[in-house]
Amino acid sequence: MRKVVLITGASSGIGLALCKRLLAENDELHLCLACRNTSKAEAVRAALLASHPAAQVTTVQVDVSNLQSVIGAAKELKQRFQRLDYLYLNAGIMPNPRLNVKALISGFFSRRVIHIFSTAEGLLTQEDKVTADGLQEVFETNVFGHFILIRELEALLCHSDSPSQLIWTSSKNAKRSNFSLEDFQHSKGQEPYSSSKYATDLLSVALNRNFNQQGLYSSVVCPGLVKTNLTYGILPPFVWTLLMPIIWLLRFFTNSYTMTPYNGAEALVWIFHQKPESLDPLTKYLSVTTGFGNNYVKTQKMDLDEDAAEKFYQKLLELEKQVRDTIHKR
Repeated sequence: MRKVVLITGASSGIGLALCKRLLAENDELHLCLACRNTSKAEAVRAALLASHPAAQVTTVQVDVSNLQSVIGAAKELKQRFQRLDYLYLNAGIMPNPRLNVKALISGFFSRRVIHIFSTAEGLLTQEDKVTADGLQEVFETNVFGHFILIRELEALLCHSDSPSQLIWTSSKNAKRSNFSLEDFQHSKGQEPYSSSKYATDLLSVALNRNFNQQGLYSSVVCPGLVKTNLTYGILPPFVWTLLMPIIWLLRFFTNSYTMTPYNGAEALVWIFHQKPESLDPLTKYLSVTTGFGNNYVKTQKMDLDEDAAEKFYQKLLELEKQVRDTIHKR
């Protein structure tokens, strides 16, 4: 029986690279591309099938920043599949990123220069907005929409015979200091992306605590610093051109500059081959690249505690109830 792999945000960046790499290793998969843009997804599907005609590749339209879209997509998936073996929670946004020039300049002269430039800590702010569901857009897209998708697909994901895996695309920019249980949507801060990625780390830990006994396991991956649609907008193209020599040099001092989506997908592909029971739920798995361009995976203990993860999970359940009540009244 073919393994079924569902990937959100599969039509570009890390998601697209992951699709290509998985099919290159195993073209007997059933790959389902969960994308917001249907025409783009269909073009990717055609290209993947042209390269791997033995594979099964399908698409489903879903916008994780719209809960009715998520619920509708889940309904369609439950009609198509009896189970899901892998769910890659990869779609995400970093809207209107702004570079803190003052922090950038001071970072050059800091003792923590390598750390700052490998994590972008304190360098980026974003402008967030409220969605039609009344939620902060970054939180809903990167965290809550995926949470509802998991909740809707529990019947396909929880099995006693063989486990299923959730794999989250997180970030080294996930910082405890940018997250608050009292403001978990980050409506009052300026770094919603960092907050949302820390929230996915917490959620992954809580999901393991609540679902491992039902055969569902969750892992967190960091793709490193990759040039994708998310990062291109941070700087003008000519600045990227000027910075590239510096970035290539930095790769000899820090291994987080994976740069290409292919390299960034390294840990996501590695997770695919692991027995989920053997993975540490409190560990983040990092895609890393040497100065000479060799890819490998390394681990990092996540900066969180399980009690906070469980409290966050309970808050998400409460928010889910509120939002579903609102949707039903429409």
